Parts: sequence; C-alpha cells; structure tokens
Amino acid sequence: MSIKSGEHTEQMAFQESESVKEKEKERYKIEAKNSELKHRHGYDAASSSGLVGMELQGAMAIFAVNIKRILKRMK
Repeated sequence: MSIKSGEHTEQMAFQESESVKEKEKERYKIEAKNSELKHRHGYDAASSSGLVGMELQGAMAIFAVNIKRILKRMK
C-alpha cells in the first residue's frame, strides 16, 4: 500500500495529459543532439577550471555542432 501526496497525484495526472505526450514525441530529437554534444564534442566534462572556461567550452561545442549542421544542409 502506498500513500501518495496531493502533489504526487497531480504530477501523475499531468504526465498523462496530451500536452506531455506531444512533447515526449519530440524529445528524441533533442536527446540525440545532447548525446552528440556529450559523446563527440566533449560536453560531458569540463576540460578547464572556472566558470568562464566551462562556458567557453560549452559555447565552442555548440558552435561546432551548428557548423556541422549548416555544412550538411549546404550539400
């Protein structure tokens, strides 16, 4: 027997709604891009210390992925 709080029950109802189901259908596209950033472009771990270095690394990884996408569409 489990006791669920009101918030838990509301969250379960929200997850069954049509808006959530529509977003879940599109999620795989975003997850594929996140996976590419993480595994192919070093977005999983910071290679330098400090917030500025991490922000720069993230910006460069995203820039590289966007350039790849642009070049692919130009062909």
